[in-house]
Amino acid sequence: MDVLTAVPRDVELDPGPPVVHGMPPETPGEMPPQRLDRFDRRSRRNLVDPRARSSLLRRTVVLGGAALLVGYAVSEMYEVLSIGGLTPLEAVVLVLFAVTFAWIGLSFVASLAGFAELVARRLAPPAPRPTESLAKRTAMLMPTYNEDPSRIFAAIEAMALGVDGLGQGHAFDWFVLADTTDPDVALEEEAALVAANHRLAGKARIHYRRRRNNTAKKAGNVADFCRRWGRAYDHLLVLDADSLMDAETVVELARRMEADPDAGLIQTIPALVNGTTVISRLQQFAGRVYGPVVGTGLAWWVQKEGNFWGHNAIIRTEAFMSAAGLPDLPGKPPFGGHILSHDFVEAALIRRAGWTVVIADDLSGSFEESPPSLVDLAIRDRRWCQGNLQHTKVIGGKGLHWISRMHLLTGIMSYAASPLWLLLILAGLALALQAHFIRPEYFKDEFQLFPSWPRIDPERALALFGLTMGVLFGPKLMGLVAFALDGPARRASGGFLGLFFSFVFEVIVSALVAPIMMLVQTGAIMEILLRRDAGWKPQRRDDGGLPLRDLIHRHRWHVVSGVALALAALADSWVLLAWLAPAVTGLVLAVPISALTGSAPVGRFVRRLGLLRTPEEASPPAIRLAMAEARPAYQAAVERAPDLVRIVSDPALKRQHLALVDRLGDRPRGKVDPTSALAAAKIAEAESVEEAVSFLDAKERATLIATPRLVEALSRLPRAEAV
Repeated sequence: MDVLTAVPRDVELDPGPPVVHGMPPETPGEMPPQRLDRFDRRSRRNLVDPRARSSLLRRTVVLGGAALLVGYAVSEMYEVLSIGGLTPLEAVVLVLFAVTFAWIGLSFVASLAGFAELVARRLAPPAPRPTESLAKRTAMLMPTYNEDPSRIFAAIEAMALGVDGLGQGHAFDWFVLADTTDPDVALEEEAALVAANHRLAGKARIHYRRRRNNTAKKAGNVADFCRRWGRAYDHLLVLDADSLMDAETVVELARRMEADPDAGLIQTIPALVNGTTVISRLQQFAGRVYGPVVGTGLAWWVQKEGNFWGHNAIIRTEAFMSAAGLPDLPGKPPFGGHILSHDFVEAALIRRAGWTVVIADDLSGSFEESPPSLVDLAIRDRRWCQGNLQHTKVIGGKGLHWISRMHLLTGIMSYAASPLWLLLILAGLALALQAHFIRPEYFKDEFQLFPSWPRIDPERALALFGLTMGVLFGPKLMGLVAFALDGPARRASGGFLGLFFSFVFEVIVSALVAPIMMLVQTGAIMEILLRRDAGWKPQRRDDGGLPLRDLIHRHRWHVVSGVALALAALADSWVLLAWLAPAVTGLVLAVPISALTGSAPVGRFVRRLGLLRTPEEASPPAIRLAMAEARPAYQAAVERAPDLVRIVSDPALKRQHLALVDRLGDRPRGKVDPTSALAAAKIAEAESVEEAVSFLDAKERATLIATPRLVEALSRLPRAEAV
């Protein structure tokens, strides 16, 4: 039997290591949901700087140019089809062509403007940036959902040390806003936070909060922060779990916010990095080479009515909290409920309230990662597709700026374009099969003297095809030229020859992937129309490889569709099959294409060949090197993270854990959380800590670690060896 020994009063007990607290004191504020069915224009704020207004000339140039181009193309298509009269099927083809050509025509004209702007910038010396100390406070928000904590905290350390090195650390606080539902990952996040606080003591203030219920996903996560802590900060710089930003870019965004009293949101254009597979490196190359032309063109003509892509952007807290509270859409998911693609809507609401929204296309040093496989792209696209189609209930909102409505329409069309392209292909195929198999009625009138031969203008059709290909590939060619004019970037990407071969490789692989993604997005729209909700799944970041059985299951209908399309074309002629060869090949070979483009070893092989190289891949940015250097320390912290049994059995570990648990809201009497109640009942029946933990499923353990009274109840049980 143990003997209790009194401790002399002059001997101090060791309190253990100092406790790291999760969040600073709350500064509650209102963030009311906005109404879409009404808006009082008198409530819109007036611009402080009249120069903040956008130029009508730029919009006239881009939209007018696009209208002329589309009008000419549709007129030519009408002339191609209408010789001898326009049949109903030809009318369908004409309408589908008009819609799809308008979609690519606007992008082409805007890219022309972007190309001219980029070339002009290269001829002018860059303007010096100010160096004065920042006067206002910015909250750096890193929302996370079941992500690798070592990656999250290594990125924060790299950015925080960079900002501190510029002498601006006083102006930034760093927040990890977890919506993590996996209890093991949540405990790893806590271990990584403790490590970060020890490593960055005196250089950065890092905070952590895990929500008990992840209501409204990422948008609800950020809104919860705003309502509880937002009033303490002038700005919010929102990141994603895969985001990384140079310290100079972070500070410059804060400076621009301080200098522009009308700015509500400033969005950077992130570059894709860290691609390991062919599909991720393909997106990385395309974004780096073609992206600047497209992004600069968009920024050039939308001006102060820009858009928000959900991350790597700075937001004025006052504008966000007063004007961008999201309403729930009427009805049930997938069209109703919480808005999944919240970013476009938030930008539209901020602009509606009289703040400007700017795309800072001139800022580099903003990075993110891309999905590693076609399957991962499809999973992400399924969620984005649902969110963008929800915008059909937002686009008619009262008081929205017409450019904001165009952004919403663009989001809708980015997915609706796929079934439209598919319908255009099928309608064209039907025309060819009709001409081949159905006997034409040459004498439509019994008194007609001369027959009506079905005719088409082949020369005009060929010229129109050339125009369409030019408009479709024009932004890529302009991007390639603009990129090649940048000597250091060109040399880092393999020089003229290496850049050319990468361009050809990208075009070929993209052409094979395009029909697969067309059917993926068409299928996503069909699921949404059938009222199937997408849910929310964490993204994979590295190798996108999947077992062959899974790939066959995922792509079975793509292969069947490709075979059916090939047989239908062959029924007409070998010539038609040759025209449809790119689409047919991509679909028939969907399984091997998906396997090869999602494989990390194949990605490394393509990289060794020198294909798809980008400057950031050849010479990694300093911020990525700093993150890579910090990551092993956090991986070690995660590996040493105590499990639930150790936490409740060790007073110091329990004290540290409870210091990081988020405050529970008030519970109405009689409204019992069933998961908490079930966990409490299982703990009450257990005879040891280990047995209680074995009784609990993952959801119950996630609830337990977020509930202090359940943690205390579990800690009162003996360990198994003492029973």
